[in-house]
Amino acid sequence: MRSYKFKINGNEYNVDINSVEGNIANVTVNGATYEVEMNTPVSAPVAAAAVKDSSASPQNDNQGAANNNQAAANNNQAPASKPAGAGKAVTSPLPGVIIEVSVKEGQAVKAGQKVAVIEAMKMENEIQASADGTVTAVLVNKGDSVLEGAEIVKIA
Repeated sequence: MRSYKFKINGNEYNVDINSVEGNIANVTVNGATYEVEMNTPVSAPVAAAAVKDSSASPQNDNQGAANNNQAAANNNQAPASKPAGAGKAVTSPLPGVIIEVSVKEGQAVKAGQKVAVIEAMKMENEIQASADGTVTAVLVNKGDSVLEGAEIVKIA
């Protein structure tokens, strides 16, 4: 996974490129996951040009920035990289800021066990595992802003 920070029209965006398959990129922007459809599939020559363009001039819209980041990630991604974790996602019940991540990838968890803590409206809220299993992916970091429904961890 590649991570980028952008400042667009004075707003900061944390963009993580989770995967790129053909012309569909799975990205996480400020904690919310999106499937981004690009006009054409990314190939090596196009990706190299996109990297130069993204560093030379700022993007004026979120989708354009995300599209260039997908191209950059595809160009720099190792061929043997693992796809995002499999399993059922534990999601944020409300928008807020992650103040604690309590689990690690590969850790066994029980239903109801704390996986993260989110601060929302000046209150700390525990995010709990919905089922027994193993954490296959931790999708947020301490300090990340997340929206309601954003995936926090995946448990299989």
